[in-house]
Amino acid sequence: MQINSILRPCHPAILSLQTVKTMEKILIVDDELSMREFLKILLEKEGYDAMVAADGDAALAALGNNAVDLLITDVRMPGTSGLELLKQCKDDNLNLPVVMITAFASPDDAVFAMKQGAYDYITKPFQVDEIKTVVKNALKSRASIPEKPLESGQTSFQGIVGRSPEMGKIFDLIRRIAPTPANVLIQGESGTGKELVARAIHALSPAAGHAFVPISCNAIPESLFESELFGHVKGSFTGAVANKEGLLVQADKGSAFFDEIGELTPFIQTKLLRVLQEREFKKVGDTATTRVNLRIISATNKDLEEEVINGDFREDLFYRLAVIPLRISPLRERKEDIPLLIDHFLEKYSRRFDKNITDISTYARQVLMEYDFPGNVRELENIIERGVALEGSNIILPESLTLSSHRKDTTTDDTSSGDTRPVTAPFSEERLFDIGLEKIMAQTEKRLIERGLARAGNSKIKAAELLKISFRSIRYKIKKYGIK
Repeated sequence: MQINSILRPCHPAILSLQTVKTMEKILIVDDELSMREFLKILLEKEGYDAMVAADGDAALAALGNNAVDLLITDVRMPGTSGLELLKQCKDDNLNLPVVMITAFASPDDAVFAMKQGAYDYITKPFQVDEIKTVVKNALKSRASIPEKPLESGQTSFQGIVGRSPEMGKIFDLIRRIAPTPANVLIQGESGTGKELVARAIHALSPAAGHAFVPISCNAIPESLFESELFGHVKGSFTGAVANKEGLLVQADKGSAFFDEIGELTPFIQTKLLRVLQEREFKKVGDTATTRVNLRIISATNKDLEEEVINGDFREDLFYRLAVIPLRISPLRERKEDIPLLIDHFLEKYSRRFDKNITDISTYARQVLMEYDFPGNVRELENIIERGVALEGSNIILPESLTLSSHRKDTTTDDTSSGDTRPVTAPFSEERLFDIGLEKIMAQTEKRLIERGLARAGNSKIKAAELLKISFRSIRYKIKKYGIK
């Protein structure tokens, strides 16, 4: 092509340097001639060997005859579409990253593309620097795509323990999505291990050498959230005595983990949407724009789709966050993981407490197998940790286990707080008429707040969330009942 010959370096010294380097081969597929030529010229200037195809059928033929390192394809084309081309590549187990480009941004197409294993999904018009960065990172990721599947019956993966089919699927999904920059939404009940999954995704990604920054959306007051997230400049508000870098700048080139993303207020949702769309923001009180290149991994124990329907969460933000949705099942739905987790935590805390506790009694194990674990894996870990701490022999006995009465029979004792009276059992008429309804209600409320605080690790914010009351309300009741 004549225009290519103009752009290619012609000095002999430069030519000799180029021939030393093995050029990576990129296949560009687009039904628009101008886009094919533009990308070919751009990528050849960057030192890549660029091939072109006008449609999906021609691309499949080219893939069959050439060793290609990266595929860049338009989504909508006559005949075989880009999405069909992507699916065919994955069905044929071609070990190459695929970048989708389109002028017709569709959340459904984006979700389908990322589920099928696309490396990235870019909308036209795009910045030249953006496509250069995506291509560079996609080619880097190719080396990190595992050639073989996970071993059958694998019981741990990146620090996550489990042998159930559900966990096997999660291990496999982590392995597949980690090399891509796609945003991931992890859904699951509290205590299921959402942050562990997020850290595993980051650890296996090309950004593993950069920061993983957790952001607790329910622990930062709205008045401070913008400053914490974006940073601020000196003098921008009362108390801003110096410039401050925000959490997003700390996560630049790495991953930002938004825990309990469903707690974001509408104002912060709007701000975060702009970051996802433009990859830029302004610090509080600043006029300059800060650009970041990071991956967003978010987690929630809420049904965000229901929140969208109810108008409590922005639909456009949901689709940006949930490019790849991932659900972790509660522990009660994967009981086969309990014995493995028991042994894992037993070894962990026996070593930490320097105790020679080698096992748990058969009956104690049976008790745990029949328990529903409303607090999921986190609750099981706490139970084993307490059991190891309390046990005086080399085997954990049932009396060393402290189970919550939550979701259990109403006559179960509340041994976790040291109170042996039933929490939800009905009071007798004699006691009711002896001390009065108001006092009984106050005692019950106090015990439930104490249990909520214990479950939340003494965090008032998390306890208020568990008890489904406002932060102001729980603060008032803690003071009212003298709870320490």
